[in-house]
Amino acid sequence: MTTQTTVKVQLVRSPIGCKQSHRDTVRGLGLRKVNSVRELQDTPAVRGMINKISYLVKVI
Repeated sequence: MTTQTTVKVQLVRSPIGCKQSHRDTVRGLGLRKVNSVRELQDTPAVRGMINKISYLVKVI
């Protein structure tokens, strides 16, 4: 059994006024309100989503 690494992501800026695809990415990560936090598996897909909206989120 290998342990899955995880990454915690916090939404620090509102996606209002951003591109629709960026808003969809925020929702795809499971983030709803500002300051909401999700713990996600550290996969290349999740890393790509975080990089796309790096100006909206903070990795903690």
